[in-house]
Amino acid sequence: MTPSIAPLRNVAALIGLVERVQDRAFGLPGMATFYGPSGWGKTTAVTVAANEYQAHVVQVKDCWTPTYLAQAILREIGLPPVRGVAAMVDAIGAQLARSDRPLIIDDAQYLLRKRMIELARDIYESCQAPVILVGEEKLPQDLTRWENIHNRQLAWEPALACNMSDAEKLVPIYAAGVDVADDLLAAIVDASGGSIRRVATNLASARELARGRGRRSVDLDLWGAHPFTTGQPPTVRRVEDFRPVARPERADTVVPLAADAKVVRS
Repeated sequence: MTPSIAPLRNVAALIGLVERVQDRAFGLPGMATFYGPSGWGKTTAVTVAANEYQAHVVQVKDCWTPTYLAQAILREIGLPPVRGVAAMVDAIGAQLARSDRPLIIDDAQYLLRKRMIELARDIYESCQAPVILVGEEKLPQDLTRWENIHNRQLAWEPALACNMSDAEKLVPIYAAGVDVADDLLAAIVDASGGSIRRVATNLASARELARGRGRRSVDLDLWGAHPFTTGQPPTVRRVEDFRPVARPERADTVVPLAADAKVVRS
């Protein structure tokens, strides 16, 4: 059976962060941040950590408002709707305090755009249960604008770039049934710039290439000039590239006369 989630280093990193906040000493802050570039496997790590600790997870969207965020958390923890953001925060805080289950907020960078971050702080202050923010690379720096939230962070855990060890664990998922040689795997890791998503895309291309050639293995020689997915946009094509190439006329080419042309014989 093909695995669906690989035990990557970022999975272990987030699980360790949640455990650290969960087991913190009395009086220490109970918020933490897991951050890194897009495509580095943070959301996958959230899925595993949530199962490990029975954490509540909400994935914020750019279009959300503070009211919708509170409603989403209410739904996630299984509480009935209540009217008013303040009442929702009290209900959420009371439930989290009873269960002491972590709350993980994914794509937390969107909390900063509409000042929803204060709502996350209010929830934490209402329960003192672990609240883990997961977001993009600049999230720790952006949070400095809210000192009362920044200083409630117990730890800042950076996501790790995909390396050969991670890539080897991705092969059975995205190149199932194909043996990917070390030279090609190393080239894929290098071209992908640390992005687990791009490594997965390149492995899928390697599998497609091998199966198209009727091969059970693929190496750098077979890959050849096949382009890697690197995150860079395609080069701009010139108009000249689309113009048909003019062919020289042969000396014996017969040029047809117009219908009304007169032939003059000498």
